[in-house]
Amino acid sequence: MRILAVVTEAYGGHGGIAQYNRDLVDALCSNKAVESVRILPRLTPTAVTRAPDKARQRRPIFSRAAFAMNALGDVARSRPDLLICGHLYMAAMAMRIAEIGGVPFAVQLHGTEIWRPPTRHQRRALERAALVLCVSRHTRAQALRFADIERGRAVVIANTVGSDFRPGDRARARAELGLTDDIALLTVGRLDRRFGYKGHDRVIRSIPRLLRGKRPVTYLISGEGEDRSRLAALARDVGVGDHVRFLGFTGRESLPQLYRAADVFAMPSTGEGFGIVFLEAMASGTPALGLSVGGAIDPLDFGEWGRAVAEADFEDALCRTVAAPRPDPRSLHAAVNERFGPDAFAHEVESVFVGRNARFRR
Repeated sequence: MRILAVVTEAYGGHGGIAQYNRDLVDALCSNKAVESVRILPRLTPTAVTRAPDKARQRRPIFSRAAFAMNALGDVARSRPDLLICGHLYMAAMAMRIAEIGGVPFAVQLHGTEIWRPPTRHQRRALERAALVLCVSRHTRAQALRFADIERGRAVVIANTVGSDFRPGDRARARAELGLTDDIALLTVGRLDRRFGYKGHDRVIRSIPRLLRGKRPVTYLISGEGEDRSRLAALARDVGVGDHVRFLGFTGRESLPQLYRAADVFAMPSTGEGFGIVFLEAMASGTPALGLSVGGAIDPLDFGEWGRAVAEADFEDALCRTVAAPRPDPRSLHAAVNERFGPDAFAHEVESVFVGRNARFRR
């Protein structure tokens, strides 16, 4: 099987969608039935340093018209067996290219883009796609709600968590951040006003209650964006400015150590299509807490280790999680890896694309 993937970004990109694309291509390329995967990205902010031998990623094309023409030319030249569209916003374009080239196509849905009715052209693309790949049960339910899709063509392939997220030297991780007896709360996510739903505000407003205890509290915020100034002002207004530390962007290689240092990963987000950061934290040995909204329910289904709670219950749940005994990091890692690790993800990809019961047929 030869595959062409038209995506927003993949290798060299940042964020959950880029990571999902990399994980999907890695899993496809690990399968003997896949001959090659060609990747055409719209955006790639950093240099590509790693990709499977079977994968070839072209330079990004920022112009929408030029991107479409290049994708069409690639289909005409290479005659792929499948065109994968990495985002709903490109689905109508992918559908036209696939129809002209006589190639079946799949559309990926990541979350918030399908939380409202799609445009007429987007809906048509979903209904004509050979596959609609959804990162969570909630995302799939929304797709079936807004488009007339045969249920067997809408499948869930949840995000996976990399093998580098695992327990390690927690004492060293905390020492590197200057944490002593502090209760360390952590959120990882973009500080973009469009992503204000991440819930930093709720965590900041919970700190005064935590400070009534005997231990100091430090809230670590990893991420960049213009919303930092607003959050810093909020922390000062609440009277906890000295307890909030903005770390800036944390590279992938440093994230496992950051997760290990935290007592609780807290992200009371109202807009997660899935929330891979919950898995990363728990795989690194740290319990995670979020809201029972959208796709976050799927990765947080780990009892006391990973909990999705109602918005009104978040502060109480955070206090209980901080006070509870820390889970055995190895047991937490094993539980996450069994359900969402690379092997489980590769098995799901194979079953959908190339296995005996594959949903894709040319």
